[in-house]
Amino acid sequence: MDFFLTLLVKGLTLGCIYALVALGFVLIYKATSVINFAVGEMMMLAATIAAVMVISYGLPLGGSIAVTLVIMALFGILLERVVLRPMIGRPVIGMIMATLGLGIFLRGVVNITWGVETKAIDLLLPRQPLSVGSVSVAPLDLAGVGITLFLVALFSYFFQRMRQGIAVRAVSDDQQAAMAMGIRLPTVFALMWMIAGLTSVAGGLVWGAKIGVDQYLSLLGLKVFPVVILGGLDSIAGAIIGGLVVGATENLTAGYFDPHVGGGLKDFVPFVLMMAVLVVRPYGLFGREIIERV
Repeated sequence: MDFFLTLLVKGLTLGCIYALVALGFVLIYKATSVINFAVGEMMMLAATIAAVMVISYGLPLGGSIAVTLVIMALFGILLERVVLRPMIGRPVIGMIMATLGLGIFLRGVVNITWGVETKAIDLLLPRQPLSVGSVSVAPLDLAGVGITLFLVALFSYFFQRMRQGIAVRAVSDDQQAAMAMGIRLPTVFALMWMIAGLTSVAGGLVWGAKIGVDQYLSLLGLKVFPVVILGGLDSIAGAIIGGLVVGATENLTAGYFDPHVGGGLKDFVPFVLMMAVLVVRPYGLFGREIIERV
């Protein structure tokens, strides 16, 4: 029983940190109906900038985070203005391919500019795990959970209570109707890409401190994709639930089944779970069902 509880708790904390990455997908899709396949690369870029500011320029952690937030916010706005705004009105597949190309471009730029060696980020958290009974959790994982829950609460308030958030929801529901009501689509898109850039800083710092900062950090975008599909592409709450389900399933599989098959099954199971959900609910557990009348 203790073994099960340990695996479950660690899986749930891991899933909550997965949801931190999944928010990058959800925020962009919620406003633009585009799947941003450059989430992992944006996170890698943010983590690399933060690490370089500390290692190469000697900035304190707080200063490096502040600089990284400013750079990634400006990068999100620039990305929307230069790459994606000219594609408004074109088929969605074109914008999806643009994000795929952007991811490859960012990976190359980071490797050429700062090298391919793994960089470390120290978030100045205690290294001693916190234990409750037989269950122990690393302070970094708890910090990741706290950051995720804070961002979810912040975004929920933004979309429900703030004027800009309501405008984003209107654009998400019907872009033509939103334009007719005076909402400027480019402004909304730029705002959401800026927020996505800021969110990538949080994900990059937590995961960079957890596994190191290198090009493999960008693969988390693909690894987290089952979380997004499971919870629903346009649901912030779904990102949390999907992350918890995938994290718990992955960790339990690693503990009970991987030792008997030589490992690797935990990386395969989330995609099987994703396909099973797609068969029953193609729009995810909490995604909005789109009904077209003809």
